[in-house]
Amino acid sequence: MMVGLDIGGTKTRGIKVVDGEVVADFEVGSANVQNVSRETAASNLAELFGTLDAEDAAQVVVGSGGIDTDADAEALAALIRPNVPHARVSVVHDSRLLLAAGGVRTGVAVIAGTGSAAWGINAAGAEARAGGWGYLLGDEGSGYWLGREAVRYSLHRMNLGLEPDDLTQELLASTGLTEPTELISHFHALETGRRYWAQRSRIVTEAADAGHLGARFMVDQAAHDLARMAAQVARQLDLDGPVILGSGLGMHVRRVQEGFRGRLAEQGIHDVRILDRDPIFGTLVLAAEDGSATGRDAR
Repeated sequence: MMVGLDIGGTKTRGIKVVDGEVVADFEVGSANVQNVSRETAASNLAELFGTLDAEDAAQVVVGSGGIDTDADAEALAALIRPNVPHARVSVVHDSRLLLAAGGVRTGVAVIAGTGSAAWGINAAGAEARAGGWGYLLGDEGSGYWLGREAVRYSLHRMNLGLEPDDLTQELLASTGLTEPTELISHFHALETGRRYWAQRSRIVTEAADAGHLGARFMVDQAAHDLARMAAQVARQLDLDGPVILGSGLGMHVRRVQEGFRGRLAEQGIHDVRILDRDPIFGTLVLAAEDGSATGRDAR
């Protein structure tokens, strides 16, 4: 039995695989200790493994945000092991799941979800990263970034003495607020966090599709920033593709996809692919590669 985990900034998804077939699939809250406490992460993991009934798993392959060092991988593995005492636990940065799920061994993977990051590997085994620093330091082009930019846009209009436009009105309606000035304290409130504001990215992408110029600028900037990260990694590794775009925004927002492709084409990168299945299924590929080809074996 194998268990695959995809741990993002807002949720943790787990699959249980028996004889190559996914027999259980479940989600709980985030177990990323950069976003939640170790206690919360441990509780969410316990719930997940309990629901999956996976105590006897022989192998666990994990992709998670915030895995930048061997120490990061070991810290997360230490939270997982009590739930699967007989399993080999391998932990990698979640961007690696994208390449595996995309069916390629070399190339550049770009996460555009709650957060953002790019990671790549070439035929010589050299690796490179761009972004993935978390929402306080970066996450440009992510769902959280778009939600935050919508707040900033609305507050800027307020400072100029302008009436709330369609984008601001939709943002206020989604937050249960009545005036733009209330957005300031609401944004900093303990009950609103990365997932809350990332969920507001839908307001921006829908406004962009409806022709709102400000929203279009934000979405186009997101695509530009994601492409910039991808191009940086590609140059470092002397790659011209493939570049695989995945996660929520990357897989489902056409304007982001088109802008991403266009920016990379300007830099001579034309082999750009949109991931067509959830990244978690990359854990099956990684598990099959010797059981140790995941990069960091946190046994």
